[in-house]
Amino acid sequence: MTKAEARVAPAQVAGRRLLRRSRRKGALRRIVAGCLVVGLALAAPVRVAAEATRIAISCGALGVERRLCEQAVAQWERRTGNQVEIVTTPNSSTDRLALYLQLLAAGAPDIDVLQIDVVWVGMLASQLIDLAPWVGDAPAQHFASLIENDTVGGRLVALPWWTDVGLLYYRKDLLARHGFPPPRTWQQLSETAAAIQRAERATGHRGLWGFVFQGKAYEGLTCNALEWIDSFGGGTILDADGEVTVDNPRAVAALALAATWVGDIAPPGVLNYDEEASRGVFQSGNAVFMRNWPYAWALAQGIDSPVRGRVGVMPLPAGGVEGGKVSGTLGGWHLAVSRHSRHPAEAADLVAFLTGRAQQKKRAIEASYNPTIPALYEDAQVLAANPFFGALLEPLRNAVARPSRAAGVHYNRVSNAVWRAAHDVLAGQPADERVRALAERLARLEHRLRR
Repeated sequence: MTKAEARVAPAQVAGRRLLRRSRRKGALRRIVAGCLVVGLALAAPVRVAAEATRIAISCGALGVERRLCEQAVAQWERRTGNQVEIVTTPNSSTDRLALYLQLLAAGAPDIDVLQIDVVWVGMLASQLIDLAPWVGDAPAQHFASLIENDTVGGRLVALPWWTDVGLLYYRKDLLARHGFPPPRTWQQLSETAAAIQRAERATGHRGLWGFVFQGKAYEGLTCNALEWIDSFGGGTILDADGEVTVDNPRAVAALALAATWVGDIAPPGVLNYDEEASRGVFQSGNAVFMRNWPYAWALAQGIDSPVRGRVGVMPLPAGGVEGGKVSGTLGGWHLAVSRHSRHPAEAADLVAFLTGRAQQKKRAIEASYNPTIPALYEDAQVLAANPFFGALLEPLRNAVARPSRAAGVHYNRVSNAVWRAAHDVLAGQPADERVRALAERLARLEHRLRR
């Protein structure tokens, strides 16, 4: 291994070696064997004509995700007579992205349809085909914010498959007991959380905290910080053209308010909390409010959950200034077609089928995947299976996308700068100074990008 290779993640180093071998052998298995855990599975065999097209799709393998992908692919095979190879990529999103970057950079045609994170669109756009000529009016069915995220340089490079958005969970019983309505602004949340925390501790619940969120220095804190800033009317850190917008009084006010929570209504340890650590505190009954993704609902309502039946969910609060609004950061996964695919028409048709209304409805009913089609949030069968979905429509319509499209391949560096600055503010550094330093750092990065 060279000195340069020693500085690269092991998965990437191994991937590079295997790519060199793959050029000689021409097989996907030799690209990923010994580097990343890859499983190949064919859907149930069907009789096809000799001229049937064979394509490959990458699907996740967490929980029911793989089974749903297999079922949907089998339906498309029967409908079209084509065949699909399902490639199970690593569960780690970091390793999955590393694999994609290597395959795409090498021009490898081995995976036609890629399952990509919402924030990878800008990074991978140049290696993906424009789906618009192939998918008709399908984009009009989805949330406009998601289609906007997936459109880069006027090209529709992905279609949304399922989505996430930041939400506020709260203890219905505690708010009712102490006579508080659900908070509509962050300031109201601060006051309600403090009052209930104080009253409950006085009656013996000494371990109760008012609010838990994702305060660890990682991507989750970028999501939280963006929600705070955008809800105060402080912008989206970078605008659509990549200009730095974060250095403004509203962004400073948002982060300054969040800093007051640590050690007051939020435990000092929140500076190391991710989604699961936050959920652990809330679900054990030791927090009044929690910011988290929709997945936490089913777990909070699980048969063994101490707070089962006592949890409400709602959009995150608005900023408490003129221009403030409800905001939640977008998450989720999308499907795209590699520009190196030998069968772009068939691959695009599979993308349109999997992301269409019928498949999204099935996934929502069977596994609570959040649809990217607004009409499904008013579907009686979907709501019967997921009553809380009715509370998602407003936050999804008002959701804010991370500046991944504007940052392009450098999004990880932008996000790293954001979460470090936000973490410093939460840890006690002056908000105005850290926001100013963040803006300067991003401006320097922007200058290098534009040269």
